[in-house]
Amino acid sequence: MVVLKGRKVFGGRVRGEALVSGEPISFFGGVDPDTGGVVEAGHPLQGACVAGRVLAFPRGKGSTVGSYTLYRLRKNGKAPAAILTGACETIVAVGAIISEIPCLDRVDIRRIPGGTVVEVDADRGTVTFADLETHVREREDA
Repeated sequence: MVVLKGRKVFGGRVRGEALVSGEPISFFGGVDPDTGGVVEAGHPLQGACVAGRVLAFPRGKGSTVGSYTLYRLRKNGKAPAAILTGACETIVAVGAIISEIPCLDRVDIRRIPGGTVVEVDADRGTVTFADLETHVREREDA
């Protein structure tokens, strides 16, 4: 079992499938608030849906309206279950707080394989997941 540490931005505890990007995300214009789909052209997650997933990315980018986009995602039932970042700038932090989305920053997201089920305990500042070998075995059995 692997446990990563992070700093609490907004508390809560959730479990979900990790959706991981090595590229920053802009919520305003990059994520459709009605569907939760990543719509930014050329983004590595283009076409993926953030709804109900543990969204991990290095940092946010773009307009301050991104905070409100996260709020709209929550109101539409399309928000991520949790947000993990390497560096949580103000736009993502405010969006997570007003939307009550568990959020950690200072997480080494490079260590999270996409598609793994992770447990985020933002109150304790931890991300827990099975090791990669277990992840591969579980996917083969599915």
